[in-house]
Amino acid sequence: MGPYIRRRLLQFIPIAFSICVLNFLLIQLAPGDLAEIVAGETGQGDAGADNAAYVAELRKSFGLDQPAWMRLLAYLGRLARFDLGYSHRFGAPVAELVGARIGASALLGLSSLAIAVVGGVLLGVLCARRRNGRLDRLVSALMALCYSVPVFWLALMLVVAFAVKLQWFPVGGMQEVGIEAQGRWAQVRDVLWHLVLPVATLSVYSLAVYARFTRASMLDALQEDYVRTARAKGLSEAAVLLRHALRNAVLPVLTLVGAHFGELLAGSIVVETVFSWPGLGKLTYDAVLGRDTSLLLSILFLSSMLVLATSLALDILTARLDPRIDLQR
Repeated sequence: MGPYIRRRLLQFIPIAFSICVLNFLLIQLAPGDLAEIVAGETGQGDAGADNAAYVAELRKSFGLDQPAWMRLLAYLGRLARFDLGYSHRFGAPVAELVGARIGASALLGLSSLAIAVVGGVLLGVLCARRRNGRLDRLVSALMALCYSVPVFWLALMLVVAFAVKLQWFPVGGMQEVGIEAQGRWAQVRDVLWHLVLPVATLSVYSLAVYARFTRASMLDALQEDYVRTARAKGLSEAAVLLRHALRNAVLPVLTLVGAHFGELLAGSIVVETVFSWPGLGKLTYDAVLGRDTSLLLSILFLSSMLVLATSLALDILTARLDPRIDLQR
């Protein structure tokens, strides 16, 4: 296991370098200028010649007057020293901004992922067990609907229905102001109350994907010889499904989780923006609007590393579940 992990970590180095360079070049091609945005917000945007001088001064202080290749080398040098840089837009180090938001994003993302995987696998197993039955047809129709609904539209509809009309859940935010004074448990309940609509929005699409994928994988597994052998030995149907068929059928689902993790991060940008959830997704949206290159590059880099780390963890977990996979080769 050790040599495999070291080999994968060494493979991360050229991948991380390519990601950094590609992200930098793509952001350079995007329109907009941080200096002009800051000048406009400070009221210096319509002052003629004085404005040009002020913008030039800002560009020099931000380092934007340097050629692109020099800024790229400076960016790579900072990353090599584990320095994420400074956000001129927010006036704070990027590491502090990311550190203050990553907990909220982790809570939202992991909650959505857990509900989607557990719910999707459970529904997939039930549908495969009752193939072409009423439950299978009903769940398949619901999953097709969930699969086709746009995330941003669903988020807005949930806000209108459950926050504005029924007022069962808050419109946005992570917790009420001053809830800390009522104790820890009151704060936990309040956060969970605020978490319901964002998690429901973010997990619906993933739940449909995992349910459909698990159903198809379970149907294939139930046709295998080892399942017939298990039934011929007199095992209960629950033991056949959970100990034999599901253990093999869930392996492709784990691979799908790794591939789907990046989409979950992208979807959190829309969900956090709609529900004003104070996470990395909302911070990414603000960085794009403010043309904050340092902050945007750091968030993209950290997201890419998180996807790579998740892929490695799932490969190890898959090898643990499937003895046919040898990671020593």
